[in-house]
Amino acid sequence: MSRPSNWPLSATASRVLTPGFLLDALDKHPLTAGCYPAAMGYYPNADGHFMHRERHDDNLLMFCTQGCGWVQTPAGRVSVDAGDTVVLPQGLTHSYAADERTPWTLYWVHFQGRDAQDFVEHLLIEDGYRIHSGVEPSLLTGFEQMLTVGSTGYRLDAFIGAANRLRHLLAEFALCRDRQRGQNMGAMRLLELQSFMRERVSSSLSLQELAAFTGLTPQHFATRYKAETGYSPMRHFLHMKMEAACRLLDSTQHSVKFIAANLGYVDPLYFSRMFRQTVGLSPSQYRESQRG
Repeated sequence: MSRPSNWPLSATASRVLTPGFLLDALDKHPLTAGCYPAAMGYYPNADGHFMHRERHDDNLLMFCTQGCGWVQTPAGRVSVDAGDTVVLPQGLTHSYAADERTPWTLYWVHFQGRDAQDFVEHLLIEDGYRIHSGVEPSLLTGFEQMLTVGSTGYRLDAFIGAANRLRHLLAEFALCRDRQRGQNMGAMRLLELQSFMRERVSSSLSLQELAAFTGLTPQHFATRYKAETGYSPMRHFLHMKMEAACRLLDSTQHSVKFIAANLGYVDPLYFSRMFRQTVGLSPSQYRESQRG
């Protein structure tokens, strides 16, 4: 395990190292082998906090909630401000330090497991080693819940809980990153655009109409939308329609023909084909599967 920094703990700080016997147990347990914490902590106003590692045996996530600092990797140095999260993959040479005038407040976790690299890649897609997640309450709560294992007498079941909270927290960081992207896209206004799409789920929208909403050319709009969401805009609009179809199939007794028309489909057979391609079942099979 990579050793945490030796920053001296203040009265309000905390640091929890998972002991060797629990690391072995977590690495073998079916509920935790994919991803589990090797160490975690909370460093408020971490004046003098500095670390350099030539070899990094764990993955490390650092979440800055106040103040600022910097991180140095072979890719260069980046500043870290409140709301930024740094993810340093296993094996990466790195240094980091709190700012001398306004030192950061950090939550951090070292983590391992066979799925750990997948979580790292999911977080870092197109972002380098720093993402902007914002200081979301769900992230703060997730860390506080994990850190409660520091007063359990090294109980295995408590660390199993912490490992699964960690998995949820890593996924939550990606969701918060995406929300921040949507709020900061300038002319594209992703969240407003998606609200516009949902309001018109019962009609048809063209790529040109969606691009016009953003003020971008259709080609530029389509490229940016896919880069931010992972879907083409028209594919995502189709998914919104099929999501609405599932709600109608669940909550009403309307016929498939009626639901198709309600969602802007003149041809119910085409609607059923799109539904099957998206959901994996025909509309009637979906409705039947939800009974009981």
